[in-house]
Amino acid sequence: MTTYLRTLMGALLISSLLSACDKIERFVKSGNQAAPVAIPSQQDGRVAMLLPDFTELVVRDGPTVVNIQASRESNSTQQSSLPFPIPEDDPFYDFFRRFMPNRPQQPQQPEQGPEESLSFGSGFIISTDGYILTNAHVVNGSNQVKVVLSDKRELPAKLVGLDKRTDVAVLKVDAKDLPAVKVGSPAELKVGEWVAAIGAPFGFDNTVTAGIVSAKGRSLPDENYVPYIQTDVAINPGNSGGPLFNLKGEVVGINSQIYSRSGGFMGISFAIPIDLAMSVADQIKSKGKVSRGQLGINIQEVTQELAQSFGLPRASGALVVRIDPKGAAAKAGIQTGDIILKLNGKSIESSKELPLLVGSMLPNTKITLSVWRKGTEKQIEAILTELSAEPSPEPAASGQNPQGVPFDKLGLTLIELDAEQRTELGIRGGLLVQKARGSAAHSGLQAGDIIMGLNQTEVSNIANFKQALTGAKGTLALLVKRGEAVLYIPLSLN
Repeated sequence: MTTYLRTLMGALLISSLLSACDKIERFVKSGNQAAPVAIPSQQDGRVAMLLPDFTELVVRDGPTVVNIQASRESNSTQQSSLPFPIPEDDPFYDFFRRFMPNRPQQPQQPEQGPEESLSFGSGFIISTDGYILTNAHVVNGSNQVKVVLSDKRELPAKLVGLDKRTDVAVLKVDAKDLPAVKVGSPAELKVGEWVAAIGAPFGFDNTVTAGIVSAKGRSLPDENYVPYIQTDVAINPGNSGGPLFNLKGEVVGINSQIYSRSGGFMGISFAIPIDLAMSVADQIKSKGKVSRGQLGINIQEVTQELAQSFGLPRASGALVVRIDPKGAAAKAGIQTGDIILKLNGKSIESSKELPLLVGSMLPNTKITLSVWRKGTEKQIEAILTELSAEPSPEPAASGQNPQGVPFDKLGLTLIELDAEQRTELGIRGGLLVQKARGSAAHSGLQAGDIIMGLNQTEVSNIANFKQALTGAKGTLALLVKRGEAVLYIPLSLN
């Protein structure tokens, strides 16, 4: 009986293994470039996973990746002491130079004129007739760009155009029948999925690194138009502009940035979604520039405290803190303190979603906004204007008036702005914070802040402020101008 059971169990085990092998073979034959296969769960709930094999991906898609050398004028006459090519104006240069052995000091040379420095990056071919995608920061300001193919051919490249807001640039080389990448869908990319990067970190060409997708839709400081793909793929100087591949050998992103406190890779890197990059590239190829719609507003995130102060059921949407008087929002009747909840019926869960949606639309597009204003939701139609190339600088505040009005319950001492200060700041009115203490200081208010509104009511003088305070309970939402920024700060009355 025991022999029979052993024979039966052996047969079942062999059958299970043959079934798993059959699944692996069918997965590989289906056209995938790497083959991570999940094996059925074991009795204790664990799931075994075979690691992916990227060899076929590299063989087929490696030739689509190119190295980029961009030369630009430099006033530096120092010789690089690094064994890999990094320009001396690169933020990584000083970090790595500290770990290089000391070299004999060169005799001092007489001052010379500007010299040419080289910056190195990566790129990939998107069409067989020679169009190439890379990062704008790789080629911006360059006098000459050279592309090195995987077969060692060196071709001069023409800069078709670039877009600094998305950090995308398009190059063109004079060649035919080049190997081109397959473009994938970042929308289908899943967190935890394996991805691979091919590029030239530190000048080491044809370098392959792999990892997983850590997150999607990341918003970075001062980056309003790119929902980044976050990965843990090793990215270093020279990888910029290179492709991020999924397991099918499709490009899903352009490797662009890393997060680092040391200057080297620390496990967090960011890629521009390829669908966004291709949209930018199409506009550059057809028009030589990128056109984007804009509302003409500044916004901030809606916190739970701010939502309560505005009577909003939950913290969502984009809070309007400033309006361009000549922009689309002003013409449509949007007001400071409005909370934009939807755009064309699509909910705005976080404020970072609004610039992405608006920036993806062309100028003169008619949109419908759902806006929360003083306890009610209303529909407003607007026609987008074109986003300007660069924002205009904002003047700084002038000197403070030493006399102020104390509001001890709030922990504030406020003074009114005179006509000259209002003109210089480009605002109609406001109260300058002379002192912030107690609850005001704990809320983040600072001396020098300018209070322009309270709970969606404009404040231009002390009388307005006192009137707006009448009947206020719980948490106040103060509209504050701080330097060039405008934001709402919640202040508790309790």
